[in-house]
Amino acid sequence: MKQSLQLRVSQHLALTPQLQQSIRLLQLSTLELHQELEQILAENPMLERSDDPLDNAVRLLADGAVSPSASSDYAASDAVPQSAESEAPVDAANGGDEPAVANDAEWSFDDVARTAREPEDDEGRPQLEAHELTLREHLLEQMRVSVYNQRDRALVELIIDALDDNGYLEESLEEIHARLPQELDIELDELVIALKLVQSFDPAGVGARDASECLSLQIKRLEKIPLVTRRMALDIVENHLALFAQRDFNKLRRALDCDDEDLREAQAVIRQCNPHPGASFATDASDFVVPDVIVKRGKNGWQVTLNHDVMPRLRINTMYANILKQNKGEASLGTQLQEAKWLIKNMRQRFDTILRVAQAIVERQRNFFSHGEVAMRPLVLREIADTLGLHESTISRVTTQKYMLTPHGMFELKYFFGSHVATEAGGEASSTAIRALIKQLIGAEDPKTPFSDSKIADMLAEQGMVVARRTVAKYREALKIPPVNLRKSL
Repeated sequence: MKQSLQLRVSQHLALTPQLQQSIRLLQLSTLELHQELEQILAENPMLERSDDPLDNAVRLLADGAVSPSASSDYAASDAVPQSAESEAPVDAANGGDEPAVANDAEWSFDDVARTAREPEDDEGRPQLEAHELTLREHLLEQMRVSVYNQRDRALVELIIDALDDNGYLEESLEEIHARLPQELDIELDELVIALKLVQSFDPAGVGARDASECLSLQIKRLEKIPLVTRRMALDIVENHLALFAQRDFNKLRRALDCDDEDLREAQAVIRQCNPHPGASFATDASDFVVPDVIVKRGKNGWQVTLNHDVMPRLRINTMYANILKQNKGEASLGTQLQEAKWLIKNMRQRFDTILRVAQAIVERQRNFFSHGEVAMRPLVLREIADTLGLHESTISRVTTQKYMLTPHGMFELKYFFGSHVATEAGGEASSTAIRALIKQLIGAEDPKTPFSDSKIADMLAEQGMVVARRTVAKYREALKIPPVNLRKSL
């Protein structure tokens, strides 16, 4: 085959670095965005934050003197002595509200101690977070004041170390005894005694080997419980806990040979118990969600605003920009300046896109903001994309891990999109609205005769919504509502 050169003209799409950065910033959550921004700020000296919390801090020079720029700013805001405030002239341009800047030569570190503090600041002292007491530490403290023999203390501590986060002893005493060195000459009865000591500690129920034993330990320590009721409650948790969990009250009455009133009193006693006694000592930190947009009712309807607390304020570093302007900088500074400008532009475009999408969602879901979940209308990504002239993938990126604060609570933007169910009138109903109706129906049911999934489907059909029984079951499980047999009560 003969080789030859050919020239062809064609068009194709290419993702420039600026466009790639814009897409990446758009799909990041608020937390991921700030993490990405901190990394960029550390790598690019041309970029800086104007909302730096250390901007107003006191900066010291190498010789220990206070930086003039920092001291003047600090003196103008917080470090003005009380005597200087009363004698300083007032700036007429500020309407007489701000005192003039104190003389830098008269400023000293003693003035910092005399700054005015708010009463709620507890005299300006730093507040230290209290140490979270763990379950192990709580049990060891009780052991130190109740067990004095060193051998017994070692065995009790061995049992405490074997407890899980809920306070249960998952490992059997035989297994614990088997892995102990034989030269210690520890009998199994000693471990049984150590376990009994742990089970006598607070909280009640700690050291139990299963839920039945945990509830039994707590019922035995409850005060002011009639003897007959206590015996029945112990009989239930020790011998009929499965029937009680399944709410099979008919079998329970036959097994216990009692009436509804006695069973109701025993049930009230059992409900006072905590099946996870050690869970209160868990130190898991709560995850907080910061909204990207805020929706409030205004004079002209619902208004959408960006949450300025999560919007980083970026700017070009003046010093490096001047160096580059005077042609004294390296060639790499020019590249970093361009990257900084791209980032500022892409950051502005990111928040502008989030605001536009949020406004379009609020415009279509006005009934939700006015009346709640039952008024949610069906909505798909394509509808918002066509309205804003954007691609569906862009809408998907914007609505993922972005949150909206509304009078009804905090919601992810994706929450407002959902499938639909046909109605008898030929219209459509949102699946979110149907779930809200199911929740309302179950909330208003009689606990003695709760509604089955088929009954709920029939009740929705009476309101014109064609929903199958299995669909009701799926929505009920999504709402974490137990089935009809577990919702029944005496």
